[in-house]
Amino acid sequence: MGGLCWLTQNQPMSYELPPANLQTEIVNTLNEATPEHLRDVASYAEALAEHKERDARLKEEADDGNVEQRPDDPPDDVPAKATITIKEINDNRYYYWQWREGDSVTSKYKEPVNPDE
Repeated sequence: MGGLCWLTQNQPMSYELPPANLQTEIVNTLNEATPEHLRDVASYAEALAEHKERDARLKEEADDGNVEQRPDDPPDDVPAKATITIKEINDNRYYYWQWREGDSVTSKYKEPVNPDE
């Protein structure tokens, strides 16, 4: 059965070995889930992965000095979750509001970076 086996007549089908980096308990729980629930889990896992990758990227940018603290007063057309990033274009530095919309990152120009900063 290509990597699948029956544990007993009363237990659900399970992988002989969990897929890479998945705990046996997670695999067993997923094996008991309905197809609809599995799709919900997949959507949640993808969204969670994107969230954690964004947090890691923002932390890395902050460590590099490229992200300013999130201000409390973004413009009306910028979501509250937006951060300010610094982009360098033709040897000039500019502040941009930046936020995620679905699978893409949206940026909006804010102002030039003060050269004295």
